[in-house]
Amino acid sequence: MSENLYLVRSICAAWERGDYSSVDWADSDIEYEHVGGPAPGKWTGVSGMAEGWRSVIDVTAGHCVTVDDYRELGDDRVLVLFHLSGHGKTSGLDLGQMQASVASLFHLRRRKVKRLVNYLDPDRALADLGLEE
Repeated sequence: MSENLYLVRSICAAWERGDYSSVDWADSDIEYEHVGGPAPGKWTGVSGMAEGWRSVIDVTAGHCVTVDDYRELGDDRVLVLFHLSGHGKTSGLDLGQMQASVASLFHLRRRKVKRLVNYLDPDRALADLGLEE
């Protein structure tokens, strides 16, 4: 297992436990982005990433992620496919019943995540990366 994949697996293992407290893995100038969904946007730095992440957490209750697949893409990138559970705070929609899937693209450099792009639609992530299934 490559160093990059090991790092991404450790980050995602914490997320699967509901632990989002560590940011030791993030470069201090990390570029963080949401593509699609109710809160698209771009943020910079660890505090910006926290702000962007709050925009997701603030609209869901019982938010949980489960990893479906890891894909090393070369060029220091790892794509992770997840499915979500929980429900919308306002709508009450059950994310698990909606088959809610997302993808995260980690760009790594020198044992740190330099850029993290979250896609609400994993098919768009695959298309953007030329990996359509």
